[in-house]
Amino acid sequence: MCELGATDYDLAQALDVNTSTIWRWQSEHDAFCNAVRLGKEEPDRRVERSLYQRAVGYTYNATKVMQYEGAPVYADYVEHVPPDPGAAMNWLANRKPDDWRKNADGDGAGGTITVQVVKFSPGKTENGKAKR
Repeated sequence: MCELGATDYDLAQALDVNTSTIWRWQSEHDAFCNAVRLGKEEPDRRVERSLYQRAVGYTYNATKVMQYEGAPVYADYVEHVPPDPGAAMNWLANRKPDDWRKNADGDGAGGTITVQVVKFSPGKTENGKAKR
């Protein structure tokens, strides 16, 4: 089931137990823990590859099917999927968290933002004299 993408919750549903039981079995039975871990590795690698490809963009061969005088006409072409900035940010946030992950305050990893509030009076210059 894990090789097909099942989560611990999915395993629990299939085995008619609680998720906490799955976790307990993993901690108590090395063979069960290893089977779940190994089963999840390939789907995880596939998603990683897909996320990477989505982040950097990719091309693939495709065929467009059209109709001419009632008969199908096939045209082969190369389709390009451009890079996705959201996928790139997700990739970097997980692979280089010190450089790319946002903290709870919404700014960069550990960075700070300083804001200076300046009083503004319309119609006056910096020295307080009225503009003409």
